Amino acid sequence: MGDTMKEGNYAKYGVQVQSDGIIFTFEAEKEDECKIIFYGKNQETLEKMEIPSRYCRGAIRSVCIQGKSAKHLRYNYEINGEVITDPYASRILGREKWNDKRRKNCNYQVCGGYSSPEFDWEEDKQPEISRQQMVMYKLHVRGFSMDAGIRGKSKGTFAAVRERIPYFKKMGITTLEFMPVYEFEELVLPQTVELPDYLKWQAKEEDIIKPENSPVPDKLNYWGYVPGNYFAVKSAYSSTPDAAREWKELIRELHANGIECVMEMFFVESQNQNIILDALRYWVREYHVDGFHLLGEKLPITLIAQDAWLRRTKIFYTGFDEMLLEEPCRYPHLFAYNDEYLYPVRAMLNHMNGNLEALMCQQRKQHKVQGFVNYIADNNGFSLMDVFSYSEKHNEANGEANCDGSNWNVSSNYGMEGKTAKKHINAMRERQLRNAIAILMLGQGVPLLFAGDEMGNSQEGNNNAYCQDNRIGWVNWKKNEKYMWLAEFTSQMADFRKKHPVISSEKPKCFSDYGRKGFPDLSYHGENAWISALPKEQQAVGVMYCGAYEKRADGSEDDMIYVGYNFHTGLGRLALPKLPDKKKWYLCMDTARGKEAFLETEEVQREVQIAVKGQSVVILIGK
Repeated sequence: MGDTMKEGNYAKYGVQVQSDGIIFTFEAEKEDECKIIFYGKNQETLEKMEIPSRYCRGAIRSVCIQGKSAKHLRYNYEINGEVITDPYASRILGREKWNDKRRKNCNYQVCGGYSSPEFDWEEDKQPEISRQQMVMYKLHVRGFSMDAGIRGKSKGTFAAVRERIPYFKKMGITTLEFMPVYEFEELVLPQTVELPDYLKWQAKEEDIIKPENSPVPDKLNYWGYVPGNYFAVKSAYSSTPDAAREWKELIRELHANGIECVMEMFFVESQNQNIILDALRYWVREYHVDGFHLLGEKLPITLIAQDAWLRRTKIFYTGFDEMLLEEPCRYPHLFAYNDEYLYPVRAMLNHMNGNLEALMCQQRKQHKVQGFVNYIADNNGFSLMDVFSYSEKHNEANGEANCDGSNWNVSSNYGMEGKTAKKHINAMRERQLRNAIAILMLGQGVPLLFAGDEMGNSQEGNNNAYCQDNRIGWVNWKKNEKYMWLAEFTSQMADFRKKHPVISSEKPKCFSDYGRKGFPDLSYHGENAWISALPKEQQAVGVMYCGAYEKRADGSEDDMIYVGYNFHTGLGRLALPKLPDKKKWYLCMDTARGKEAFLETEEVQREVQIAVKGQSVVILIGK
């Protein structure tokens, strides 16, 4: 076909396009028999080119094929007879259509392609939001927009998410976390399970039971937590043939609106650690990604945290080695991301052996080097609405006899499992939703919402919707229109948090007046002011923040802030400390007041105590 071959440069895995040809670089031992397979647009094999072992350095093969065009490149490697898709391919061809059953054909072959890095980033600048200002929102690209009133090709795509940027801004969201958007196979492709030797026999026609391979049930891998092609954008999430460009356009637009982009990356324990590090650098370099939430066991997390390329990239992981947390850094970029916040909050709200001291420890949790991500609901578990609507999981639709998913949800149905028309139950659930959002936004760590939780989205009691590419797993925008008051409340809470940085201070609280401001930076109050400890049986507490310990963006001191929590079912009274300089306490928010929890006109408090209704949260400002 007129192609010529010469030695490559070994500098970079994957495909490099040069003026005189294409360089292919991949991992293979010198003793391996290696070929490059080139395909036509219908996946037919056009050519196989053998790669001589002389083009090998260490365990890396690199060859330059002259006469090939990158524009329509479709290729795979064949190593010792096995067809392998390039793990460094910047584009995957053959998965353009979501849930395309043709891929279940055993002869169907996906292959690598080339995605041009050329893109006009204009004046793109990464926002680098401080952890004090961060409000995170986690979403599944497809699930977020399939039922969002969007028509045509945009449904379930990056373009649909881009349309919702004004919504994110209104909600006060600073950081979007995307569930896997790199290429993965959502179909569970046919596999077989070998029967053990003791079950094998020579079958006869009259046998009723015959030895046969057991097929894997037909199921969809909706979430994408499987090994993937870590250098390619998922083409099925694009409304155009160029998924890479659409993903870049979304990131560029997010940055233009001051919103960060964080990618979830899932790796199995056996994943080559060089690929992990190369992939993270690649998304930062080529796509301007702002951070990664890393999932998987035994990841090279210390190496990632210390990598110079990733030094200004936010890294979210279950936890970090103490060695990494000893020295403060100029740009704190490490965040502990686990469920230790979730359980104390749910336990207190739902009266399930809750411990007020444990909850308050979570509310003030902070570290000088690492941040903490706080959430009450996540994709891995009940939605926030379902935390207050179901006492038990309902995963029957997953086809696993309701045996999958966690059995420990710390949830309550308040008298009726699931949806109900009973007004008193719905009123209680709505109050608990407000309480949960208020508590989350008042935590010192970074609050994270799961898509739809701000509008009462339900998964019908399914706490493991990993295979539910339907109304169970989607955010049902139209159905949840009646809960837009909750979205408004969430927006108001995010705005209150932003305006009062003393709540989200990056400095750990000391419970002392170390700065001689006249009050401790943080103090607790019961029926009497200035309590020194929180008895485990206590169910109500007032938390006072001394605003003088934190500066606003304009350089002025923050206000005195008082938050009253009452987890009793009955009325509680909390002492209000006396303020200096004729200042008074003004009530500005009370979750017991229904959908209009934020008061239109703040109410001055003239008594030494405030009465807090059962199962509610109040906020007062001292001024």
